[in-house]
Amino acid sequence: MFESAELGHKIDKETFRAEEPKVRAALLEAQFELQEKADFPVVLLISGVDGGGKSETINLLYEWMDPRYLSTLAFSEPTDEERERPYMWRFWRALPPKGRIGIFAGSWYSHPIAERIRGDLSKSSLDQRMDQINRFEAMLVNEGALVIKLWFHLSKEGQRQRLKALEKDPRTAWRVTPESWARLKTYDRLQEVAGHILRTTNSPWAPWDVVEGTDDRYRALRVGKILLNALQNRLADTRDQNFPVAPPMAPRIDNLNVLTALDLTQKLDKDAYEAQLAKWQGRLAELVRHPEFKKHSLILAFEGSDAAGKGGGIRRVTEALDARQYQIVPVAAPTDEERAQPYLWRFWRHIPRCGRVTIFDRTWYGRVLVERVEGFCGEADWLRAYTEINDFEHELHEDGAIVVKFWLQISDKEQLRRFKEREKVEFKRFKITEDDWRNRGKSEAYQAAVCDMVDRTSTGTAPWTLVEADDKNFARVKILRTICERLESVLAPQKAKNKKDSKQ
Repeated sequence: MFESAELGHKIDKETFRAEEPKVRAALLEAQFELQEKADFPVVLLISGVDGGGKSETINLLYEWMDPRYLSTLAFSEPTDEERERPYMWRFWRALPPKGRIGIFAGSWYSHPIAERIRGDLSKSSLDQRMDQINRFEAMLVNEGALVIKLWFHLSKEGQRQRLKALEKDPRTAWRVTPESWARLKTYDRLQEVAGHILRTTNSPWAPWDVVEGTDDRYRALRVGKILLNALQNRLADTRDQNFPVAPPMAPRIDNLNVLTALDLTQKLDKDAYEAQLAKWQGRLAELVRHPEFKKHSLILAFEGSDAAGKGGGIRRVTEALDARQYQIVPVAAPTDEERAQPYLWRFWRHIPRCGRVTIFDRTWYGRVLVERVEGFCGEADWLRAYTEINDFEHELHEDGAIVVKFWLQISDKEQLRRFKEREKVEFKRFKITEDDWRNRGKSEAYQAAVCDMVDRTSTGTAPWTLVEADDKNFARVKILRTICERLESVLAPQKAKNKKDSKQ
């Protein structure tokens, strides 16, 4: 994939001086249009060999364009905080909002390449990581982002000469480190790994451009025109960037589904409830202090019918936890800041580190529930959301997070009773709104959406627990018991394994 970037491309001074002002003016005009419309963000990845001109190119873009609407994110080895979260967490946090250009100096490709060169990552694991990256980039594009990926290439001899030239110049000598020369020794291995990665991630929605880095003037104009053409084409494209990625939902032919099959008559009397509550709260308190829990995080996702008792269930969970150990994230309509980012961004930013608990009161499932039913997003958005959510939860699981998801279901009769009670009790009135009453008229649409959600996102690593919530006592105990059982299923086998390993 690098043949055309070893041909010795060059631009003479006269040609560069004639072309540079045109490219700069057009880039500024496109950048201002991007900022004014704020319809999409630009994600620009700068990758390649040492000495290929990555830093010079970034500096040049800051010179040619308005730096107020550029942001550069440099990624090296992950920090302790980043190591305790999924690999992609730090990249999610750095995504630019709509109307801005985010330049990634080093990206989600850097670490897998380094690991593979060192031999710490098998080829099959590398391919699995690249598949995840392809899906991530597809999600970015489906959310509206323009993704531009540049690989700066030098031949082996070209890289050696480049490093010598940089080292000789006092103004640039600091950029050449012992690691730079060490990486020259692994040049052939880098080309093998990078060639494989570029081939497997050269997708139609996010293709790679390989840029020869030998001649500064050629490299500058080449990158400038790549960025300019991509911006101009996207700004001029008025077509809907989204498209359905799944067939429409098949209509159900009977009234039996995962919700109607629930037995909502289950109850616990006061004495049994108090005994069970104390038992499971005590067990939960022990489990989150278990030494093995320091290797994991706990993510609790609460969804349910209006007035089903999510708040009461959450309070019974937090009563068993140290307030310094958990965070509750209430999810409402997205803010302007959140609308300027991909849908899952506002949830990624709250992912806990190891040994911590995050409780989501309403979740990322709003896209396939309220947004679907109320028409707040297009069909293409919520159809593809099932896959994106499954990918999100799988990545959390792979990093050691324990994801427990609850849907609290109540009958129409019980919901009506609770609505009327909330209107009568002064300190509960804030819980009832006109939207709650209006949503009762859409119960069939919401029920269909919930059933589709469970069918498509209840996975082996993040299954749904459906909670019969007509009786609050029963529901609260079931929630606590489920959390404890999930924690025990993860922590107990690890404890047994550690004991076995210590004996060997």
